[in-house]
Amino acid sequence: MKRNVVLSLPNLLTYGRILAVPAVVACFYFEGNTSRWIALALFVVAAITDFFDGYLARAWQQQSALGRMLDPIADKLLVSVCLLMLAADGTIGGWSLVAAIIILCREILVSGLREFLAELQVSVPVTQLAKWKTTVQLVAIAFLLAGPAGDSVLPGTTFVGLIALWLAATLTLYTGYDYFRAGIGHLITE
Repeated sequence: MKRNVVLSLPNLLTYGRILAVPAVVACFYFEGNTSRWIALALFVVAAITDFFDGYLARAWQQQSALGRMLDPIADKLLVSVCLLMLAADGTIGGWSLVAAIIILCREILVSGLREFLAELQVSVPVTQLAKWKTTVQLVAIAFLLAGPAGDSVLPGTTFVGLIALWLAATLTLYTGYDYFRAGIGHLITE
């Protein structure tokens, strides 16, 4: 693989998103509001790179197989690990765990479906609604990462995050069904 592909700015942004995951996790092992604000800042920067890595790769014609492989992995790692840590610390609890489980299950199912369809050389493009789902999901996680620290500045921050999480889970069900419906014809013929 060419060095300029590996070290292209879009790929560097993706690597940064992957490296943000353990940094966000580390914040959960420290007490106090400061660690929550740091986790939120890391998450927001990582989420912003999700937009810019793809945009810059297309704009600068630096799309690569490496980037196409790592980008969805980086996204799923960031979202999944944050949801797990938020559940572990009790920010997401009770019935709201169902929303997190829906999101995690859809991510796994769609990844598996995409991998299977890729073997058949069938592309399943990302829909506009799926992009909105991702945006709502990232906003929900951001509010939840602020959690108790956010509640001390703006009461209801966690509640807004939980509502957004349920909205993301609803969109997740719909877009997951959409992907499954698009791929089911190929699954049945095999």
